[in-house]
Amino acid sequence: MSDHKAPKISMVVFIDALGWEVLKGRRFLEAQLPVRRKLRSVFGFSSACIPSILTGLLPREHRHWSFFYYSPKTSPFRPLKPLGFLPKSLVDRGRVRNLISKLVKRAYGYTGYFQLYNIPFDQIDKFDYCEKQDLFVPGGMNRGKNIFDHLTQAGVPFHVSNWRESEESNLAALKADLSQGKIKFALLYMAAMDALLHEVGKASPLVDDKLAWYETQLKEVLRLAAEHYEEVRLFICSDHGMATIHTHLDLMRQVEGLGLVFGRDYTATYDSTMGRFWFHQAGSRERITQLLEQVPGGRILPPEELKRLGCDFEGDQFGELIFLTNPGVLIVPSHMGTKPITGMHGYHPDDADSDASLLSNVEPPTDPKVITDVFHLMRAEAGV
Repeated sequence: MSDHKAPKISMVVFIDALGWEVLKGRRFLEAQLPVRRKLRSVFGFSSACIPSILTGLLPREHRHWSFFYYSPKTSPFRPLKPLGFLPKSLVDRGRVRNLISKLVKRAYGYTGYFQLYNIPFDQIDKFDYCEKQDLFVPGGMNRGKNIFDHLTQAGVPFHVSNWRESEESNLAALKADLSQGKIKFALLYMAAMDALLHEVGKASPLVDDKLAWYETQLKEVLRLAAEHYEEVRLFICSDHGMATIHTHLDLMRQVEGLGLVFGRDYTATYDSTMGRFWFHQAGSRERITQLLEQVPGGRILPPEELKRLGCDFEGDQFGELIFLTNPGVLIVPSHMGTKPITGMHGYHPDDADSDASLLSNVEPPTDPKVITDVFHLMRAEAGV
């Protein structure tokens, strides 16, 4: 190895769902990353939070929020509607859905994260999908520029993980680039914590085991970086936390009990924590609103609150009415899943379990308070 070291490397490690409350009482990398602060998240799931981190923009500005939205005129899914005639016991199996999702993704050339989840095939022609492009490349956003646009335009040599690959593979790829000593900025993507927290919840000892594994791996990354760079700056950030589920809500059954006709009177999509509605006939809004106002465990978000959260979209793209459940209340079955799980996110940003984390070995160059500020931190660290 050459004695000559490159001047500086700045690394941002994104650990999905590593919330402030998840870290509470745990001594994860305390000695290595003594600078620790809580970040407010944005309203929505990772499909909204990650674009906000990568752009510094709110959902209304980058136009990424929940995956599915009502748009029958632009729906790419009309060819799938005949699958609605097949038995649900067949087409709603996880493996079958995954296979169909892969075929659709390949047929349309989608490069982003794509999954059909549990949208019924007899209703799927009413919806379009918002993340058709890879978020982690230049030009990947529906609107606005991401950090990779800025890095590329500025000619900064950088490393970014392939989000499709395993954590082990992404770690190996980063180490290979660090060993060359040529990059100035790196973004390491680690997604497995999110799935674990959904499955076991934030209090499980399995979470401690996973954090211990991250600690071992990242200490090795720090050691390797120090061999090839004079100054090593490391930041760990997340997009949101994870709430523990205590109540199940069958919102779909209650709405269907009104006797309104889906697609004629109204259209709805049911995320794990949200019911989102569009209205087509006089009186349907009033009847659904009246029902939702009586449903315990959630509330309708007024337009002024959605505006404050940066989720007031042109043309009510993601819903004319948004019903949000309280923290710990899971809509099940939903279009995201049919079985109960232990942990969930996508609640109001005011909830403590929604808070994200930022850990570092140096004081951040900016004063980050919200996950959108991570974008400005990355720009400053990369010298853009």
